[in-house]
Amino acid sequence: MSPSQELLSLTIPEDMMGQRLDHALAHLSDLSRSRVKELLKSGAIKHSNQHATIKASTAVCAGDVFTVHVPENRPMVLTPEDIPLDILFEDEYLLIVNKPPGMVVHPSHGHGTGTLVHALLHHCESLPGINGVERPGIVHRIDKDTSGSLVIAKTETTHHGLVTLFSQHDINRQYLAWCKGVSSWNHQRIEQPIGRHPHHRQKMAIVSAGKIAITDAELECRFGHQFSRMRLTLHTGRTHQIRVHLAAEGLPILGDSTYARSFNPSKALPESVHNALNQLKRQALHAEILGFVHPITQEEIFCKAPLPEDLCVLNHALEHISD
Repeated sequence: MSPSQELLSLTIPEDMMGQRLDHALAHLSDLSRSRVKELLKSGAIKHSNQHATIKASTAVCAGDVFTVHVPENRPMVLTPEDIPLDILFEDEYLLIVNKPPGMVVHPSHGHGTGTLVHALLHHCESLPGINGVERPGIVHRIDKDTSGSLVIAKTETTHHGLVTLFSQHDINRQYLAWCKGVSSWNHQRIEQPIGRHPHHRQKMAIVSAGKIAITDAELECRFGHQFSRMRLTLHTGRTHQIRVHLAAEGLPILGDSTYARSFNPSKALPESVHNALNQLKRQALHAEILGFVHPITQEEIFCKAPLPEDLCVLNHALEHISD
């Protein structure tokens, strides 16, 4: 095996017996099904029984053992792009930007240009080499369709300091979410473990074997009996944490095509609400506040990202709903 390869040994559990091989291996690893199929075609996946014939559609048996040779991803060649940035704070060590909805944070398959990283490389000449080639300066991320504040390290020392703050949960991260439904409580700490969905790899879910996830939720405003605005404080940073936790509480975020079911708003609602909901093309989630002690200067940093236009329109429309 080449030193640039990762070797995985995956054993099929009883509860996955009969599933397709590509689905089973994707679930047991961090690989996508398309990546598993590529590795199968290249011969990089082997059955412990050398005489077994395997392909993506092969039905697996409990106890089957597969060895997966995962070659190291080739680093992307990143070209700086002159994309405007809404900068909330900047000094020689770090900067905080207000990421617009629709912008991907770092390059990935299908997103080779137009990302926040491409914009940062144009803005900050010193970023290459920090935290890897494809994610220079990136300490944390927010979803493509979530807007709001994001901190980026300009130096390796700053990066290490910020990583420590995040790992020790010494970051004040507050989000706003506009939800369908109104909670029966004003304040609630949601402690539900989150892991990969057992059947849909692109989704996360509350699963007993998942990683601990803690969200403090506050009912900030109710709009009649149908909608509410929640303020969420993150104490952990699991993938889709707020979206999963709120959906589990019966408060799915408006516009969330992954965790919220589609619904037909009441015809009795003002026309402005119908228009705002129809124009909403993403989950109504905004990373509003980011606060921490600067890892180098020890300055208290507090940034509040202004709402983007779509959420201003939505909030204004919902405020006209009467009980």
